[in-house]
Amino acid sequence: MSTETRDTIFIGKKPLMAYVTSTLIQLANVPSVNIKARGLSIGRAVDVAQIVARKTENAGYSIGNIKIDSESLESEDGRTRNVSTIEIEVKRNEP
Repeated sequence: MSTETRDTIFIGKKPLMAYVTSTLIQLANVPSVNIKARGLSIGRAVDVAQIVARKTENAGYSIGNIKIDSESLESEDGRTRNVSTIEIEVKRNEP
């Protein structure tokens, strides 16, 4: 087991506030966190980043770099398809 702090939050099907809470906990320990999602979870990732940045303005968090891409995945029927991905950096503002 590694003792290093994880700085990536992978977005899935849990409730939105579970990811917001997880992101805020990570930001208490590291200066920036990457929120990653693909496919239908991209909208939820954007929502998490917006809630952290806008609703906690007094805590001093902001959105940094945003990277969009696509991955080639093999579907269950054996065909290759492209799935969109997003990576959003949320960081602490410097005082």
